[in-house]
Amino acid sequence: MRALLSKAPGGPETLIMDTLPDPVAASGQVVVAVKACSINYPDVLIIEDKYQFKPPRPFAPGSEIAGVVESVGPGVTDWKPGDRVIATTGSGGLVEKVALPAASLFALPEGRSFAEGASLLLTYGTTIHALIDRGRLAEGQSLLVLGAAGGVGLAAIELGKAFGARVVAAVSSEEKAQAARDAGADATIIYARAPFDKDQSKALAEQFKAAGGAGGYDVIYDPVGGDYAEPALRSIGWEGRYLVVGFPAGIPKLPLNLTLLKSCDVCGVFWGAFAARDPKANRAHIDRLFRLWQDGKIAPRVTETFAFEDGGKAIAKMAARGAIGKLVVTVA
Repeated sequence: MRALLSKAPGGPETLIMDTLPDPVAASGQVVVAVKACSINYPDVLIIEDKYQFKPPRPFAPGSEIAGVVESVGPGVTDWKPGDRVIATTGSGGLVEKVALPAASLFALPEGRSFAEGASLLLTYGTTIHALIDRGRLAEGQSLLVLGAAGGVGLAAIELGKAFGARVVAAVSSEEKAQAARDAGADATIIYARAPFDKDQSKALAEQFKAAGGAGGYDVIYDPVGGDYAEPALRSIGWEGRYLVVGFPAGIPKLPLNLTLLKSCDVCGVFWGAFAARDPKANRAHIDRLFRLWQDGKIAPRVTETFAFEDGGKAIAKMAARGAIGKLVVTVA
């Protein structure tokens, strides 16, 4: 089978299309013929050896797939060849076929495309865990979303509105602001590109505060980090929850006196570890996402698709932070 492989640390230009032996389903596994693989920021980091997990090389990036069950291993009774499924893989998604634990699969609903299916689990799974378990977001509260036009950002807007919150979306351009409004944001903020000096950081904090109102934000969802983090934290409300989701702009250093003054929490969000440690709770979240999807409350926004051979270009666009919504590689 064909696979887009990382054979040495580096950027997207180092990926090589090569062949690997077809996988065989072991006990408790299924082999999925991959039809679509979405691209997420961890795919940028993992090929550069900057992610928390470093799979042995050669490996294929790609952590979220949709496809068709091709074969099942001994002991598998819940799936059969021909079933349409979605799954997260950690890595290894940019391949024609992948062997996965049967318990990790979810059925792709009828009428939904493979591209949509490959765009649901990681972004919305991360976000529902963040907002519900870590942020304790409740109806009538306020939510600030940084990087609001990316995959997890748009998911946070949609889920925030579905849970009854007032959502303020912070983005870097008018085009991205419009995408946030289309997703349901109540207000938008367009911020400048970092790095910021002290005066610019203070001005951004005032932007956040003005949009949040006198009480500040109950929850701040930050998949960006870098110089954006401290100004956002300064706008948090009393006993607010600051959700640490990712760091494409760099790992920030927060002044902890702010947490004392606001009596607020800084909460890490590691959905992959949560899903592994509490699969029952994670499956309940995913079931809720499917209901929200069926009811039209959420909808993965696939803005661009790439041919399998151009998977590196999709990762390059993600690295440049130019993506709005989800980028998907069509494998077959």
